[in-house]
Amino acid sequence: MRIVHCFRSPVGGIFRHVRDLSLRQEAMGHQVGIVCDSTTGTAFENEALERLGSQISLGLDRLPMQRHISPRDLFSAFATHKRFMTMKPDVIHGHGAKGGVFSRVFGTWPNRGRRPLRFYSPHGGSLHYDETTRTGKIFALLERQFSRICDGICFVSDYERQTFLRKAGEPHCATRLIYNGLSEEEFEPVPLDKDAADFLFIGMMRDLKGPDLFIDAFASLPTSDDGRRPTAVMVGDGPDRQALEFQVRELGLADVLQFHDPMPIRQAMRMARHVVQPSRAEAMPYTVLEALAAGRTMIATRVGGIPEILGLNSIALMTPHAPSIADRMAALLANPNRFAAAMPDRRFMADTFSIETMANAITQFYQDRKSVRFGDS
Repeated sequence: MRIVHCFRSPVGGIFRHVRDLSLRQEAMGHQVGIVCDSTTGTAFENEALERLGSQISLGLDRLPMQRHISPRDLFSAFATHKRFMTMKPDVIHGHGAKGGVFSRVFGTWPNRGRRPLRFYSPHGGSLHYDETTRTGKIFALLERQFSRICDGICFVSDYERQTFLRKAGEPHCATRLIYNGLSEEEFEPVPLDKDAADFLFIGMMRDLKGPDLFIDAFASLPTSDDGRRPTAVMVGDGPDRQALEFQVRELGLADVLQFHDPMPIRQAMRMARHVVQPSRAEAMPYTVLEALAAGRTMIATRVGGIPEILGLNSIALMTPHAPSIADRMAALLANPNRFAAAMPDRRFMADTFSIETMANAITQFYQDRKSVRFGDS
């Protein structure tokens, strides 16, 4: 099949997901292309995108895509449709809110060839909005209506699926629950640097990921009995980084909390003993999967699909509030062996969250819906 993946921002978990899926589908003998935004991404992501574009048959096209609804969407829309038609896909798979709209609208748009199959993976996206607000209600209505012009929705966690059902109702298309996956190499332990800090935050520096909560919680941690202050590193970039650096300086933490630009997570994990995921909302975060696969002890907020990874009653779970995060951070420092013993079995992790399982399940979903629409041709 000729498969085109469309998403807006080439950063974070969505980019990781699309990259892994695209490369695996190429290895399976399919021809894959990507269309994504050209205005976001650091040098780290841009280099990765350039490398990815040379590894997929249909290439990688970038054009401006606005995060929020804007008049400039008209330009993006026509440009995206033109890219799709040039690639002549059998399948258009949209990821995230904007990619999901483009894949379903332009997959349904009249064209001279056979209409492609239209798939959608929310990855949280519009499902993060509070359904009691006007914006949340509008997005829920759009999700419900767009499911009428969709061949299949892939949910990355049961939480995401249940959230869709609660906010948008039963979709008018087929759905599958397919977890994100890691490569076999990512289950190799990551060694620690000699001067490793106590805690690591890695991710987008934006409100949704809770970096401000991490800083506030860290600031309230007591010194040890021997007078040693806890230490931390924060790795990533984003719209809030400058404000977060100011927050750290104002709290007098600059000597014990260091910022670093984006880097591969396995490189970042060398710098700290424990990983903290303080997100306010998630779907199925790769950071949690990658940290556990690498043998790190971690704590994370009870949001999205995280309890499906750590376990519903895990002592590593907390609420997305600074006092709760600080409590878990302090408990982890006091008794790291107890938390290490509570981490999920790595054999279970390898069996449940693998790239091969993920890519095979998604591609089989395409094949199943193709058979339903076109027969076995």
